[in-house]
Amino acid sequence: MNALVSRETWELVSAPKDDVVGCRWVYTLKYRLDGSVDRYKARLVAKRYTQTNGVDYFETFSPVARLNSIQILLSVAVNMEWSLFHLDAKYAFLYRDLKEQVYMELPPRYIAQGENTVCTLRKAIYELKQSPRAWFEKFSLVISGIGFASHSDHSVFVRRTKSGSVILTVYLDDILLTGSDSVALAETKEYLKRHFVTKDMGKPRYFLEIEVAYQKHGLLLSQSIHLISLRKLTCWGANLLALQ
Repeated sequence: MNALVSRETWELVSAPKDDVVGCRWVYTLKYRLDGSVDRYKARLVAKRYTQTNGVDYFETFSPVARLNSIQILLSVAVNMEWSLFHLDAKYAFLYRDLKEQVYMELPPRYIAQGENTVCTLRKAIYELKQSPRAWFEKFSLVISGIGFASHSDHSVFVRRTKSGSVILTVYLDDILLTGSDSVALAETKEYLKRHFVTKDMGKPRYFLEIEVAYQKHGLLLSQSIHLISLRKLTCWGANLLALQ
């Protein structure tokens, strides 16, 4: 709630005649790789099924990184012996101002003055139909300011420098960063921290429900139905670099 209020996510107004979107709290547990509880998490989400097309949302499409692109990116990093970093963007959807007029009921247990008071959303919150699109537009705009551009995959961004290159892929609030220019890598992380609340997770250990195991001759991605050695993806990685 402090994060929502400090970012001026909404403004309190009298209840309008238009449709009002519902909301609820979602409580989850975040686990470590060994199965122990890492932290408790609460998130305010919109009841997206109460939204009306053409009234409080219009465009909703937002690209996300393809699993193949992530595998290839990891393969390139392994074979080129590049550094790998996993960044987590906190409160991702709260950075973009909404273009649409969206009214939302008061969050449960949130007390406000006056009767028939609702929230008019100024920022995108989780589970709004247009939130992923708004966040991706904001993220793309920000990283283009430091020289990143996307080509073959809209969620894979490349920055060319005099000393090499930096490659970044984003899947909602998860960011995978690698490249041959160590100075540019550090600059990119600092640049992202200035614009978003990001947490440097270090080497990726668990990315998109896939466990990343570090071995002597490469990485091993494992999931209940997915097991692949990244040493076998060298030719795919070469193709990615050619496309980018």
